[in-house]
Amino acid sequence: MGFFRRTGRHADASGSPGGAGAGAGRSALDDDGFNDGRPDGDGVRGGLGRVAGVLGDGLLPLAAVTVLVVLLVLLYLWNGLLVLIHPGEAGALYRPFHGGTVTDYVYPEGLHILKPWNRMYVYDVRVQTVRQDLRVLTNKGLPISLSLSIRFYPEYDLVGLLHQRVGPDYVQKIVVPEVESVLRRNIGRHDPEDVYTNKEGILTNIVVKAIEEAGQKFVFIDDVIIRSVTLPEEVHAAIAEKLVQQQRWKAYEFRLAREQQEAERKRIESRGIRDFQTNVQATLTPDILRFHGVMATLDLARSANSKMIVIGGGDGGLPVILNPGSDDPAATLPALGSCGVVPAGTPPGTPPGTPPGPGAGADPGASPVIPSTSASVLPAARLAGP
Repeated sequence: MGFFRRTGRHADASGSPGGAGAGAGRSALDDDGFNDGRPDGDGVRGGLGRVAGVLGDGLLPLAAVTVLVVLLVLLYLWNGLLVLIHPGEAGALYRPFHGGTVTDYVYPEGLHILKPWNRMYVYDVRVQTVRQDLRVLTNKGLPISLSLSIRFYPEYDLVGLLHQRVGPDYVQKIVVPEVESVLRRNIGRHDPEDVYTNKEGILTNIVVKAIEEAGQKFVFIDDVIIRSVTLPEEVHAAIAEKLVQQQRWKAYEFRLAREQQEAERKRIESRGIRDFQTNVQATLTPDILRFHGVMATLDLARSANSKMIVIGGGDGGLPVILNPGSDDPAATLPALGSCGVVPAGTPPGTPPGTPPGPGAGADPGASPVIPSTSASVLPAARLAGP
């Protein structure tokens, strides 16, 4: 407790200690909190207050630093403590102190709280597409360039194994190499023309094999789309010309087949006409023909536009003379069974129906003279029938 340093007392105005100045006569505290060699109550309290103030001045910055450090640690570990798995994603957890990668459980969508030393790997399990250009050789050593689109997605239940055995870059490790390997192996067995024209579904079969083989390693191959097949320019031109000539040949074959069918159609048609004529000819008797001639003559005479002269010739002819100036063509028609009308000037004794001639002594080969008077000449005997 060391040393005490005495301080002078303050006397009052009379010079004696105490009195009215007793309260003010207390000595001030020194640095040790004591006065005049004796501990004083107020001095002790004041000393303790100063000690608390000194300690307070040191502790407050320490607490602030501590809180700040804790906040920084929390912020640093925030991404590791809280992991949000979005829609269409799945998580694979890696635990360094508990067996490594979890392969028997896949973390679904949502918010997950992890321990600071664990780590979550998030995989996209939706359908994805990767484009790839490939150059392969056919069985004749000719290079073919292919442009592919590969559709795939990771197997949801195998995300843990996929992360453990392949890793996040599985597309370039297993998807593309597996598809390329299958395409190279199968295209190399065919001719370039067959591949280019997809003869017998060659490309389709190759794509199916690629899907089956490449989809056996934690990833499902949904489809392999061959967007284009490119051949060398010379080969492409030769194949194109061959295809053009082949199509022309098919066009000629089609024309020949069409002409053959047309010839067959005409043969069938001619046989039908021949059979028809044969059947009709058996029914065409003279009476039928005469009846149709009479009906045709009547129809012609009744027509308002008849401006001609029709003269029947031969034994079964049915002559009729129509007057172009008559308003009623039917008026010139005689009744069936009546006698013929003989124009004036005809020699006596001439049978009805005999066309007028030049008279006796005329040239037998001269043309008959048509009378100028209007008349209809119908042989009565012939109208009545034989």
